Amino acid sequence: MSPWNVLLVSLAAAGVTLLLRATPFLLFSSGRPLPPVVRYISRMLSPAIIAMLVVYCFGCYARDSVPADHLYGFAELAGTVITVGLQTWKRNPLLSILCGTIAYMLLLQFAG
Repeated sequence: MSPWNVLLVSLAAAGVTLLLRATPFLLFSSGRPLPPVVRYISRMLSPAIIAMLVVYCFGCYARDSVPADHLYGFAELAGTVITVGLQTWKRNPLLSILCGTIAYMLLLQFAG
């Protein structure tokens, strides 16, 4: 790809991204209340995505892995418990995800 093609593709991607990010503000900024379907989607989308990721990640892990030792699945379970526990206690997603991920990675490296 020539440098001009790269520039044009990058500009097109940036324009589409800007348009997609600005659309909700353009559609719903007139001071009117949000439509019920938009309120429902905004309330349900995050928990639905998280539930889907949990099922996908644990499902793929169980399908693709073979138990090699007595700690099979311990790092995953511990990371999940830490993440859920911190989120329930502190209500801080950044802290919960960061601590759960660090615990998971440390357990993978040093507990096996």
